Amino acid sequence: MTITKDELLAKLNKDLEWEYAACIQYVQHASVISGAQYEGIQKELLVHAAEEMQHAVTLAEQIDYLGGIPSINVEKTETATDSVTLLQQDLKGERQAINAYKERIAEAESLREYGLRRALEDILIQEEEHERDVKSALE
Repeated sequence: MTITKDELLAKLNKDLEWEYAACIQYVQHASVISGAQYEGIQKELLVHAAEEMQHAVTLAEQIDYLGGIPSINVEKTETATDSVTLLQQDLKGERQAINAYKERIAEAESLREYGLRRALEDILIQEEEHERDVKSALE
């Protein structure tokens, strides 16, 4: 795998934009999700929102450390009127994040950016937990 530091920074900034979007989306989804069966996941979505914001902070710090400028742009968010669709949107986002972070970890490794790799691994672990939580709520 061949990637330049500038290419990695661009991808990290895109990941940062998705983290901003995930935070916003989780807050909104937690506010509009309804139904007694979703009471537990509603609270968990707010926990996810806080964790996504921490991911954004971690990414911004890593981007700055590597000589880049953290993005202030926000990627696309999704919403719906029914609870199942909201959770399906969240699950799709988590799966996208998991795939992106697996890629980014390999790219950081190829550039011998071991601190970045470690920070990304921590984010990946939480994204996988989020996926399990949302998937469980849908079952």
